[in-house]
Amino acid sequence: MSEKRIEKDSLGEIEVPADALWGAQTQRAIENFPVSGRPMPVAFIHAVVRIKRCAARANAALGLLDQDRARAIEHACDRILSGAFEDQFPVDVFQTGSGTSTNMNVNEVVSSLASRQCPEPVNPNDHVNMSQSSNDVIPTAIHLSCVLEARESLLPALEHLARVIAEREKGTADVVKTGRTHLMDAMPVTLAQELKTWREQIRASMVRLELAAEGMLAIPQGGTAVGTGVNAHEDFAACFARELSELTGHEFSPLEHPFVGQSAVDAPVAYSAQLRGTATVLMKIANDLRWMNSGPIHGLGEITLPALQPGSSIMPGKVNPVIPESTAMVAAQVTGLDAAVTMAGQSGNFQLNVMLPLVGLNLLEMNSLLANSARLLADRAIAGFSVNDAVMAEAVGRNPVLVTTLNPVIGYAKAAEIAKKAYATGRSILEVAREETDVPEDELKRLLDPILQTRGGLPDA
Repeated sequence: MSEKRIEKDSLGEIEVPADALWGAQTQRAIENFPVSGRPMPVAFIHAVVRIKRCAARANAALGLLDQDRARAIEHACDRILSGAFEDQFPVDVFQTGSGTSTNMNVNEVVSSLASRQCPEPVNPNDHVNMSQSSNDVIPTAIHLSCVLEARESLLPALEHLARVIAEREKGTADVVKTGRTHLMDAMPVTLAQELKTWREQIRASMVRLELAAEGMLAIPQGGTAVGTGVNAHEDFAACFARELSELTGHEFSPLEHPFVGQSAVDAPVAYSAQLRGTATVLMKIANDLRWMNSGPIHGLGEITLPALQPGSSIMPGKVNPVIPESTAMVAAQVTGLDAAVTMAGQSGNFQLNVMLPLVGLNLLEMNSLLANSARLLADRAIAGFSVNDAVMAEAVGRNPVLVTTLNPVIGYAKAAEIAKKAYATGRSILEVAREETDVPEDELKRLLDPILQTRGGLPDA
């Protein structure tokens, strides 16, 4: 049996592993919440650690914390942020709804490390948690971690996807394919137009994500227990925000009314909605790719995705669109996580939301899943698919819907007759229209030219 030591808190004594950096409150949380086996994400723990670092500097600047303890806390936080001691934050996600257990876990670990560097003991509550409460630390950590992950991971990944799509647009402006509405043949489009649609969706999603992330730059830190700022210096919130902005390079500011960020998680819920929206965009792209790649004999066969792995344990030679399938599953998962965040957002009771850890976990998981999928979709599907020009050209040539551009010239009813006859006899629209109308052949060829139809402006010569 591993060696133990005795720690004390306001409830009394408790045994803690001898080599653990945490203390009594963390140990109680470990024993109270053996729920999922999932600790809070490292990105979230690091957000809380950044808060402790900036709080120490702010408290020192305001004359509340002595320089020796402030420097020791800062040094301890830097060691954790370097990637060390990740095993010292074991508290389960499904804990007390305020995230107090995670806050105290960080307080205790930072206290242990800081005390080794300081001539005087560093107390987890009195010094590391000075001018703070779990009730403002954890909501601020949600804001902070999401802003960092959005701007430093997800948005760059989506930018990469948009650039890869833009590259594939080059050289495909004259590749005509059958457009589809209701999964039925429609007017022709170019492959470049289809690709640009994806790119525009991604760009618009990025704008919405950035706006939602910007909404989380206003933080409730300094509100302490219920939003009133009890036990914090009147200048603490502003000083803290300056320190956090300097540390991260992002312009954080205090919420004018910190109650809003503690009793509710409106800004994170809004961000979650945009993550769900991004998932919806990726699902659309993934499904389009799957349909375009379908076959190779009895599907659309318009493109061929890179062959990444055997597709069947029983059917030799089968290759599946594995990256779009993975992306589609990610999109479904993100949609479900957003639903949980929405429900959690409804759990603000008076001065505190009591599902904060769940919100933090889900938002970071959504960020990570989407960022990873965007890069995989770009690099292992879109960048490498081959274009089956001949397949698309042959399908366009047999498409009866090409007759649509004859509507202004011969009328809808006559055009419908020509389309039905062409489809029934397996002949081209041009051939049937030549027999059924008195429109000059040169004009028919112009009106029925698929590439011209993709550019609009018909039927005037």
